[in-house]
Amino acid sequence: MIKIFKNIFFLFLLAISLSSTAQVTSSSPYSQFGLGDLSGSLLPQNRAMGGLSMGVRKPGLYDNINLANPASYSTLELTTFDVGASMDIRQLSKGGVSGKRQFNSTLSHIAFGVPVNKFSAVSFGLVPYSDLGYQFMNSGLVDTSKVNYIYGGEGGMSKAYLGYGFKINKNLSLGFNFAYLFGSLKQTRAFEFVNEATTAFNSRTQYSNSVGGLSYDYALQYTGEISSKTKFILGYSGNSGHSLNSKSNIVTTRYRKDVEMEELAAADSTYFAEGTKTKITMPLTHTAGFAFEKTNAWLFGADFTYSRWSDYREGSTNPGLNDSYGVIVGGQFTPDPNSVSSYFKLMDYRLGVKYDKTFVKIGNNDINQYALNFGFGFPLPRNRSSFYKINLAAEVGQRGTEKNNLVRDRYVNIHLGFTLNDKWFQKTYID
Repeated sequence: MIKIFKNIFFLFLLAISLSSTAQVTSSSPYSQFGLGDLSGSLLPQNRAMGGLSMGVRKPGLYDNINLANPASYSTLELTTFDVGASMDIRQLSKGGVSGKRQFNSTLSHIAFGVPVNKFSAVSFGLVPYSDLGYQFMNSGLVDTSKVNYIYGGEGGMSKAYLGYGFKINKNLSLGFNFAYLFGSLKQTRAFEFVNEATTAFNSRTQYSNSVGGLSYDYALQYTGEISSKTKFILGYSGNSGHSLNSKSNIVTTRYRKDVEMEELAAADSTYFAEGTKTKITMPLTHTAGFAFEKTNAWLFGADFTYSRWSDYREGSTNPGLNDSYGVIVGGQFTPDPNSVSSYFKLMDYRLGVKYDKTFVKIGNNDINQYALNFGFGFPLPRNRSSFYKINLAAEVGQRGTEKNNLVRDRYVNIHLGFTLNDKWFQKTYID
């Protein structure tokens, strides 16, 4: 038992260290709004179904951790461990001109689920919350001098959570997640002369924000029987909004470039503000959905999400974000989870589609997102009481459009996870 706890503690520390040194995992100009691109509290098995989660409890023989609806923790019968990584391939285009493909990768999650008794379980872990990463430039004139306005950002936020789910009766389950959100967000704005780069002073302002705070989610699931093997599940998850603490540093420097256009050391700082503290007010969010499921065979469902981002504030400032909503339709199919003649019949086949009206609006143009998701669950050979599965998910999507001089962001996200089910905490007796 002590060895198990040591391993858990080591893996948790490893995840924290990796998250603090992770690469930039987004390269989209749309990540500059709010706290960046929101990752969603989803493991690969849910992402492959478009993010379907509200009506997902235990769609198969394996226990899964459904972070998006903590009421589902009540189905855990074995200790469950899930760890994974993700990668992002992205290409931006504007005015018919496409940029280079950009590639990013990082550790994506580490999560544990531990049964407390037959009716409840706890879950804890570390998952990404948002990603900030972009670099773009606009050109202009100051008097008769050509100048470039350069914008950049990097960083992100992580979510360390502890949740509990329990059954009220055989039909109704409740759950909640307590979480601590933390991270660092850096954004820069530079003003550079083009023809006088080696003689004129350029200017750059960097905004560094350290953000942290508590969050609370609550959820429920109701299960009803259609027949002895078929059931429907209604699910809901909400967050009533919360505040995060932000501590920011702002520094403006002047610099020049050499004849090879390499940047020289900063000449001086013209402005510096340290430790400015503000409150970030997060929006109210609701997600509701349903699923129809045939035990150990198939699952199909849909989710709807609404977030009131118009209430988002940075201090007393409203950065102009809009209310968002999204729709997900997806499912899973397992031909025969007990097959001994074909491995392909043991596999999980997952598919989903989603649409998001994001909180970003540029001019009169809503920035919408569309995606097709698919994936597989690959069961591995069992070892006594241990069960293993590799989950692979891919998302092919687009955000924005080239119309009205906007940027189209096309991407492919790939998520890989390893799931372990085992009886770590079960007492054994010797006669």
